Amino acid sequence: EPTVRTELMEQIPPIAIFLQESRPKFPAAFFEYLMPIVVRYLTDVNNQVRKAGQEALLILLEQDLVAQSDIENKVCPILLDLSAPDSDDEYKVEAVNIICKMASMLSRTTVEHMLLPRFCELCSDGKLFQVRKICAANFGDICNAVGQEATERLLIPKFFDLCSDSVWGMRKACAECFMAVSYTTSPEVRRSKLSPLFISLISDTCRWVRQAAFQSLGPFISTFANPSSAGLYIREDGTLSIRPSAQDVNSNSCQPSNSITVMSSTANAA
Repeated sequence: EPTVRTELMEQIPPIAIFLQESRPKFPAAFFEYLMPIVVRYLTDVNNQVRKAGQEALLILLEQDLVAQSDIENKVCPILLDLSAPDSDDEYKVEAVNIICKMASMLSRTTVEHMLLPRFCELCSDGKLFQVRKICAANFGDICNAVGQEATERLLIPKFFDLCSDSVWGMRKACAECFMAVSYTTSPEVRRSKLSPLFISLISDTCRWVRQAAFQSLGPFISTFANPSSAGLYIREDGTLSIRPSAQDVNSNSCQPSNSITVMSSTANAA
């Protein structure tokens, strides 16, 4: 029964945490029994079971309960199969979503060598605009996961393509994550490549794209500032914030922190 498998998936994370805390008694139980179930349910025929499996996997990764070898040898190959060009549409959309969400939880080497090539392919998926939209919405997170060199060499060309996509929702998603992409690049790339690209979005024929671009204008400009003097920084949750100066901290030592969030740098895929 699918409901039984779904319920089982919901119990996997707490069981895994218990096994982790009791590792001397159960040294290999998670890797031998639970992890294979999670991987298998990522390809279950039932949509709800797959969704529960995906949520369980992300929780396990977030809690750092999955070994690097299992990620590379078991999880990534399944996601690459599900996101292949000839894969079923529904499976492909789900796989892309997982790849984007788990990128920030994996090592840079794993993301760059195992997932980044497929992500670049999916950015150009001509069959499903939903796939391209997920890529566009999470583009900043992928850039942050792989760093400046891979971003400028492999991702920026794909970002240009998405910013000129025929579907306005794609261009809007790019405008919303523009600051996060810019933050990962060098000052020269920001000036010579991203600035003209941003002008094209702020002059877009679609008012929804223009509106999103105008909302990202301030955060994008902030990426040109020197963080040490401007006090701007990116929080772990992907938001642009202002760090109070030492003088402000001393004068308000009894007051709550006045660090404020300016704008979210990423957008969830619709």
